[in-house]
Amino acid sequence: MTNESTTHHAHALVASQLAAVEEALLNLPDIQPPALRKAVETIVASGGKRQRPIMTLLVAGMFGNLNERKVIDVAAAVEMLHTATLVHDDLIDGSLVRRGTATLNAAWTPAATVLTGDYLFAFAAGLASRANNVQVMTIFADTLGVVVAGELRQAFTDWERRSTREDYAKRIYAKTASMFVLAVTEGGVISGASEQHIEALRQFGTFYGNAFQIMDDVLDFTGDQATVGKPVGSDLRHGLITLPTIVFLEQNGKNSMMNCALKGECTNLEYDAIVDMIRKSDAISISINEAAIQTHRARRALEIFPDSPYRAALLELTDLAVSRKL
Repeated sequence: MTNESTTHHAHALVASQLAAVEEALLNLPDIQPPALRKAVETIVASGGKRQRPIMTLLVAGMFGNLNERKVIDVAAAVEMLHTATLVHDDLIDGSLVRRGTATLNAAWTPAATVLTGDYLFAFAAGLASRANNVQVMTIFADTLGVVVAGELRQAFTDWERRSTREDYAKRIYAKTASMFVLAVTEGGVISGASEQHIEALRQFGTFYGNAFQIMDDVLDFTGDQATVGKPVGSDLRHGLITLPTIVFLEQNGKNSMMNCALKGECTNLEYDAIVDMIRKSDAISISINEAAIQTHRARRALEIFPDSPYRAALLELTDLAVSRKL
């Protein structure tokens, strides 16, 4: 099954519910000034494949709970929280474009961008609260804390520590895996899942999110600028040490050229040379293999659930995490 057909299959299973999620996301209260409302609508509408809310809905489907209104609100809350984190991420990273659309900080002041992200956080919390479920809100709040703490830890971690696998694992959990954990566990909680099932979903979200982010980091090196939408090796050029660089260091040790990369002090030509070395090294295949290991663990976490079209769709999405090209 191709990447596109896999995504389409999962989407088709929850199409009507996902349409209701989209409606909830765009049902914004009156926001002033009008430019702010337009900006928020653009941000929400330019979202990606809605993978997180799709996963929430698929989990609810496994428990026969897909058509409850609370499920729609929780799925929308997950996506809105993810959107809010992206607004802040773009500001922190200095990104001017996302998915072909100009980011808020490309035109607005940092203060206005931060406040817009804060507004989206509040809107996401409001959506989650409609479930009237304390456990849902607890997981929601804990996830937001993990995401923010991860950004703070990254900002205050020295270069030596950033080049370790231990620090990398913590970073990708906070940045990516925690949001997938939120998506699937919220789907379970709102469906009355047992603690055993919630723990299995937590493991699935963790391993899936790890694989997803590792492949993002591989594609940052192996993709081309026109396809990925940013310069090859963009993360390294911005001082972000990801798994391919860590593996390369493990195999080749540090030298004067790598030292400048770890400190974020290379010239453009030096970065070009380092990125090219990593692209041509075994670090890429080793990183892809690590993503495959994480995918295998994610699949095993779903073995506790009976076979169903919804479980099958989650398994297919898991395969897509490693096979995707974007």
